Amino acid sequence: MPKFLIQASYTPEGAEGLLKEGASGRRAAVDRVVTGLGGSVEVMYFAFGEDDLVCVIDLPDPVSMAAVSLTVKASGALHTRATPLLTLDEIDEAARRQVTFRAPGA
Repeated sequence: MPKFLIQASYTPEGAEGLLKEGASGRRAAVDRVVTGLGGSVEVMYFAFGEDDLVCVIDLPDPVSMAAVSLTVKASGALHTRATPLLTLDEIDEAARRQVTFRAPGA
């Protein structure tokens, strides 16, 4: 199952919601969304600095991740980044594939 790193920062409205619900309330909401799509939350941490929230989640496919991303962004409560995570075996497989490429100007 594809794995994704989620990095998020709350908008002022989102931070107000976090203060009202608490961290456990937001974890429950994330769990509902992810498990509802057939996935799981591997880890979820709150932070401070550029990111307020960091998660690693498993979802069945990239389309599911796109659906979550669009819905969360449309709420206006969070600014998010989703990064696909690849295993060592996947990178080894990618490194073995032949790719024909010409650099610009070469």
